[in-house]
Amino acid sequence: MPEPLDPALAEIRAALLDPVGLRRAVAAGHRRDARPRWVRAELRPVSLKAGGALQVVTSDGVRPATRNCAWGEPAASAVDELLREPFGNWHVETAAGTLQLRVTRKGEAQVHRSAAVAAPLPAAHDRAREHLLDPGDPLFTVLGGSAAKRRQVDAFLRAIASTVDGDPGHVVDLGCGNAYLTFAAYRYFTAQGFQTTVTGVDVREDQRARNTALAQQLGCADRVRFVAGTILDAPVPQADTVLALHACDTATDEALARAVRWESTSVLAAPCCHHDIAAQLKRSAAPLAYQMIVRQPILRERLADVLTDGLRAALLRLYGYQTDVVEFVESRHTPRNVLLRARLGAGAPTAAQQEQYAELVRAWGVAPRLAQLLDYCM
Repeated sequence: MPEPLDPALAEIRAALLDPVGLRRAVAAGHRRDARPRWVRAELRPVSLKAGGALQVVTSDGVRPATRNCAWGEPAASAVDELLREPFGNWHVETAAGTLQLRVTRKGEAQVHRSAAVAAPLPAAHDRAREHLLDPGDPLFTVLGGSAAKRRQVDAFLRAIASTVDGDPGHVVDLGCGNAYLTFAAYRYFTAQGFQTTVTGVDVREDQRARNTALAQQLGCADRVRFVAGTILDAPVPQADTVLALHACDTATDEALARAVRWESTSVLAAPCCHHDIAAQLKRSAAPLAYQMIVRQPILRERLADVLTDGLRAALLRLYGYQTDVVEFVESRHTPRNVLLRARLGAGAPTAAQQEQYAELVRAWGVAPRLAQLLDYCM
């Protein structure tokens, strides 16, 4: 039942400013026609040499910023600043229970209050917590992986946290490979208290068998399953949340097309190579001002990267998705660090948006694979 927003936010404020009861809080998402300065904010009590404080970590989607605010006026000022931002969701864990608030399209509060958490989370100290998934998690013991791999996992989980509001529903990882991120996403969502089910799809049968064995070893085979098949045709139920990490070339387009057909609520795709548009640029007549660029192979390749993902983002918007293109991990960890982050609910496209996409395609003389898969006609 919707409630007035101001009293609900006052309840959130009281919980955030309780140094004894607060365990952890996260603000994410945005309200209709309004966006906060940050894609995510996380708060927790910390113990410092100078005394207790409220730690506030805000992220713009690229990198987090941390500040520690002493209890009292500094903490109250920081909390009030965040509450003035048009976040769409608040998730607050306290010693008394969990409070979840979602702002509806009408600007009201949809509030869910649950029983007390089983045990308090440990307080952080002077050094900010760096990982959403503990590096000591048994997952890493089973899967192995370098410190760089673990940083990539954590960076991706932060992108998930800033994109998926509330229950992720059925999660499908299209082109899951060795399933690092499949298992990590499952671990993350279940840690938030959701009864998540996850399906990983990979074309190789040996990967399906390997990943299924790992799910059994990790004790989650009842909720994490794997299917061998193509991204377009693998027999999996409709997904609420779609992941596609480093699917090569037009395989990313296939994953996005399937998500659009499913009308998935949240989509996160980190593209890999962009050969298709690069080849088209080599054959087509580029706009006159850019012909000197496309004659140089390395510049043509980089331009193809930008153009491909720009067209993908534009097409997703035409199908009702609010889409951002962000860097989800530093380039020193992986050169393929661009992430398309999309949420359904942007509404019907405007005539101007349709014309902008059409003009971009005409100007470069390309035929995006995603448009072909979706049978999009200009």
